[in-house]
Amino acid sequence: MAGQAFRKFLPFFDRVLAERSAVETVTKGGIMLPENLKEKYLQMTVVAVGSGCEGRSGEIQPVSVKVRDKVLLPEYGGTKVVIEDKDYFLFRDGDILGKYVD
Repeated sequence: MAGQAFRKFLPFFDRVLAERSAVETVTKGGIMLPENLKEKYLQMTVVAVGSGCEGRSGEIQPVSVKVRDKVLLPEYGGTKVVIEDKDYFLFRDGDILGKYVD
């Protein structure tokens, strides 16, 4: 798995490093989806998180997600990071739109 790559990169403060989740190209009804759908797919998996940022009272506010959480991120924004020829995206914790729960 990609775990060894993240020993080389740890986000600071309230940053979250995420990678695109695998896109299912066939729906439950059997409809084939186009390959260009991958570019607009907004669900990502968190692979590394920072330690949090300082709140108004001076205490450290932890990041609201943890590694392996599936999150919904905005279509635009974030910073593209390439680690070992694989694309990842760096977002602030506040940019995350929501978290998928099972």
